[in-house]
Amino acid sequence: MGVFAMRRLVLAAVMCGAAAGAQAADMPDFLRGSLAPAAPAVNWQGYYIGGQAGYGTSDENFNGSTSNMIAALIANNVIQEMGVSTWNLGLGKESAHGSGYGGFTGYNSQWDDVVLGLEASYLHGTFGGSATASEGPLVGPLSDGFNHSVTATSLAAISISDMATFRARAGYAYGSFLPYMFGGFALGDADITRSVTIQDNLAPTFAGAIASCSGPSPPVCNTYSSSQVQHAHLIYGYTGGLGVDIHLIGGLFMRAEWEYVRFTAAVDTGINTVRAGLGYKF
Repeated sequence: MGVFAMRRLVLAAVMCGAAAGAQAADMPDFLRGSLAPAAPAVNWQGYYIGGQAGYGTSDENFNGSTSNMIAALIANNVIQEMGVSTWNLGLGKESAHGSGYGGFTGYNSQWDDVVLGLEASYLHGTFGGSATASEGPLVGPLSDGFNHSVTATSLAAISISDMATFRARAGYAYGSFLPYMFGGFALGDADITRSVTIQDNLAPTFAGAIASCSGPSPPVCNTYSSSQVQHAHLIYGYTGGLGVDIHLIGGLFMRAEWEYVRFTAAVDTGINTVRAGLGYKF
């Protein structure tokens, strides 16, 4: 090949390269491979700690909470013939609002977008309620030969100041969001008060039994009472709920959560709370 032929071949190659470069410059970015790298996925794995505040409703079932006390109070007493020991006194169910504050801590393990973890959550506040009920007077003659006028009054109350739940969590990472569900067991610190008072007025006649104890011809007036107060009593139950952690910056995240706790005690109590919190993952 001659020198001039070689020069023509090199010149043609340079011109082809320049044309190809010009065409590439006119191509869209995604065809030239210049897409910006995708934002890195949030790493939820590791230990974390945070603070929270909550507001909710406690639902108390007081039915039957004093029945055993009534039975014990009038054991071997003639007024049992009136069926007093079976009186439920209609304490029923009550609801009350409460609020609290506390913290949480836990550990996450992550596999791609699946996040599993264990967590302990604590809330200090005031949740609970009270109920009172009475029945009577029930008047009639009994086997002792007297007419009796019997009235029974009962009270039950519970105040839960501290709640701790220990949960297993399962979540799915979606961008900066980690929605999750959880379940576990719960412990609580509660003051529980129960009391029963039975008034038994007796006289030979029906009219005498229903007369006033402070009147001119009073009946024989007997009062039987029993009370039980449990301070800082440990109660236990189970918990379940839903929530979402939202990554903010670095290890900082915020949280929104709903939790249901059920305590089984002398007064069965269910507590629904909604919570907001701020945490940090190490």
